[in-house]
Amino acid sequence: MKPRVATPTNVAPPAPSEAYASEDDRVLAWGSAQGEEAGYIPFPPAFVISPEGVDAPPPLARLLQGGRGGTVRLRLYMCITMMATQEPFDLRRPPGPNGWTQMLALDSKTGPRRVVGNLKWPADNKFIDLQPQWGRPSAIKLLSADGDGGEYAQPREEGRYVGMPVEFWTQGWLLQLSPTATALLFVLREALGGRSEPEYIPTTKRQRYGLSSDTWTKGRKELEAQGLLTVKRDPRGTFYVFTRLRNAYQLTLERLDDSPSWT
Repeated sequence: MKPRVATPTNVAPPAPSEAYASEDDRVLAWGSAQGEEAGYIPFPPAFVISPEGVDAPPPLARLLQGGRGGTVRLRLYMCITMMATQEPFDLRRPPGPNGWTQMLALDSKTGPRRVVGNLKWPADNKFIDLQPQWGRPSAIKLLSADGDGGEYAQPREEGRYVGMPVEFWTQGWLLQLSPTATALLFVLREALGGRSEPEYIPTTKRQRYGLSSDTWTKGRKELEAQGLLTVKRDPRGTFYVFTRLRNAYQLTLERLDDSPSWT
């Protein structure tokens, strides 16, 4: 298993070359190469979990809301974040609707329309800024992952971050996992913080992730079926007090090094 070491990414985007079939392939290849150098694609914790005392759902949970469970919306946002890794954190020559349709394995007839609609939502909600360009698709600039319209900051430079292994993109997990399973994977990455032993997540903390019980259960079953998650029953209490069994979660991120089960 190759080590994942978080190191600065400072590679400039390559010039257009005949080695790439299209500009879309060039941009995606560049984004993947940047992520591979770093090992993880970083997201700020505030993207995944709401601050204590705040009732509003965090940005991740908001991205899941809406038509078709936020599938295209979440995948688009994750790809943009993976690709726009350098200041000023934008894509000046992004894929067009047809390019995104191919990348996300959408239906060739309905895909472009779904892409346009699902790029509009994060723009309207201040996750990205779409900047019109003459004769080409609008440039995409990342804004603060908090969804407040502020400037995007590299999470690595802000201290603690939630890192998603680059293999999530390169091995096809982005396209295979449902948005609910992807969201729960984010949540467990934040909650477990890299711990190797199974951990119980208190109810009060679970509520801050903004995922319903149904979403949590469906995501858990899918991650277990893919070999990414093990859930153990953890006894809580003492010899003199009734012992309750609670779920303790343990991720197996090494599974991402291989392709998912396409069932």
